[in-house]
Amino acid sequence: MRGGSGTGRHTLWLRCAAAAVPLVAVLGAEACESRPASGTDRDWEIARDHFEWAVAQRPETFPRFGDLLARIGERFVGTPYEPHTLEVPGPERLVVNLQALDCVTFVETALVLARLAWSGTADDAFATAYRDELTQVRYRGGVLDGYPSRLHYFSEWIADNETAGLVTALSRELGGVADSSAIDFMSTHPEAYRQLADADVVAEVIHAEKRISATARYYIPQEEIAAKAYLIRDGDVIAATSTVAGLDIAHTGIALWRDGELRLLHAPLVGSHVQISEETLAERIKRIGGQDGIMVARPLAPEGRHARR
Repeated sequence: MRGGSGTGRHTLWLRCAAAAVPLVAVLGAEACESRPASGTDRDWEIARDHFEWAVAQRPETFPRFGDLLARIGERFVGTPYEPHTLEVPGPERLVVNLQALDCVTFVETALVLARLAWSGTADDAFATAYRDELTQVRYRGGVLDGYPSRLHYFSEWIADNETAGLVTALSRELGGVADSSAIDFMSTHPEAYRQLADADVVAEVIHAEKRISATARYYIPQEEIAAKAYLIRDGDVIAATSTVAGLDIAHTGIALWRDGELRLLHAPLVGSHVQISEETLAERIKRIGGQDGIMVARPLAPEGRHARR
């Protein structure tokens, strides 16, 4: 995000790894054509199973909302990784897919299920509530209005969900530094996105990119992550910042403490399934050349039955 090239193998890895800015090309498109965007019966069985498990754990007994979110996230360990999960043929639609996840849809799925369990959603209203929550999380202002309304850049995902009261951005509070680099990867690489063949859609994306670029963004540099780790809690959303020009985030996941070390619960391209990182979060960011820091956002409990943070 602070220099570097926007082309080549590195960019392809980033496009495949982060659904926030997906590569919409021939790669992986066939797999999306055979399943309904609204979810299969199996998708809804999985969603309801995790929801019922979470409710049975008595959310009111968890010290924090993030603890519940992290436990739900752990239940997805082993779920296959699949790129381009939101790229279904035709117009933009709300995609429900719990059988295969990418790094962003994994975070969104855990957040939605945790919110529903915490607020005590009625069982007979589960599907409608799930769709409503997912729309709020995934689309700008909680409104699905075509491809440009999706929160493609994850820094905007954080900002929009903070405005909606779903998360609070912590990077600046944790001592993060400002990043003023321009965000324009999508508009400068329109050939990588099927939807950007439409000039009107490109214009809307450029408008969003300008707004994101003009908004203050903060991140914790990789060399400071280890020292700041004690301030990060289970369930916090972690976004690994990118070194590719015009791109804000390369990967996302959920913070998870194990044996006194901060690790990452995530759906990585390398590894092919949801997993807990073997190395610490700080070690992982330093090892991957295309990442140079993190943004942190803390999910907030929904108001209502268990109104605690």
